[in-house]
Amino acid sequence: MRNLKNAAIALLTPLPSIFFYLFFLRHYRRSLLSSSSISAASSPLWEWCYKHPLMLSNVIFFANVDVLFWIIGLLQSKHWIIDLYWTIIPVMLIHFFASHPLARANVVRSMVAIVLTYIWSIRLTHSYFRREEWEWGAREDWRFNKLRKQYGKHWCNKPWGFWDFMATCTCISGIAIAFFADTELYNFMQRNEVLKVEGSPTVPNLNKGLWYYSRHPNYFGEQLWWWGLFVFAWNVGEEWMFLGPFVNSLCLAYVTVLVEQRMLNREDRAEAYRHYQKTTSVWIPWFKLAIKESKVKKI
Repeated sequence: MRNLKNAAIALLTPLPSIFFYLFFLRHYRRSLLSSSSISAASSPLWEWCYKHPLMLSNVIFFANVDVLFWIIGLLQSKHWIIDLYWTIIPVMLIHFFASHPLARANVVRSMVAIVLTYIWSIRLTHSYFRREEWEWGAREDWRFNKLRKQYGKHWCNKPWGFWDFMATCTCISGIAIAFFADTELYNFMQRNEVLKVEGSPTVPNLNKGLWYYSRHPNYFGEQLWWWGLFVFAWNVGEEWMFLGPFVNSLCLAYVTVLVEQRMLNREDRAEAYRHYQKTTSVWIPWFKLAIKESKVKKI
């Protein structure tokens, strides 16, 4: 009975991905018949599926394998199904890329690759079932259990404390600051678009709201979020996790330089932005800095 149940689970689990992809292809073919456009479909979802096959395959893999297989493993208290599908997923992937509307390949090379992948898959699937004595999900790979024991020690049940509260406040503050900063920037850009249409002069620089106190408050908010997560980890003894937000901060520092160079390259904004740089903090919101006027002596 268990063998039959596991066989049914194994056969049914890939169906969500298969049906979704077939529905996308059906929608795409219908759109071609009803329109001369090469666009995959009228809806943003199908158009995205059409334009981004690599991303689509990763999203489908994540939903069906990382999430659904994980849930099945939790319900059955063992993760056997991924062993079987390691041998089948490559075959599914080659059919995905071969049938995608954007697929372009040499016919001979493509067929040879497909046939070789099938041979590899049949060999490995046969090896799997022979090892399991032709039963579905008879046991879980011993390495999974070892990994659980090895890395399970990193889980921490330390009670909620002051630093958890501080980390929560930091994360929430970061989300809020980034949201309001992005909203202010969006409204500023929209307002300038209206001024362009009206033929009026545009405002060269955003210097209101959060942007009055920081040149990049949205980046500051984003950093608060990531460093807030680090505080959670630091509080339970995982200090090494500072590497994540540290690298993220370095990346945003580089992006900040690129953005400011771009602003200075704009003739209509360069002068105003230089003044903005001299008076306004880069990331951390702070009060305006006073500029000392240089005195020119007359000879």
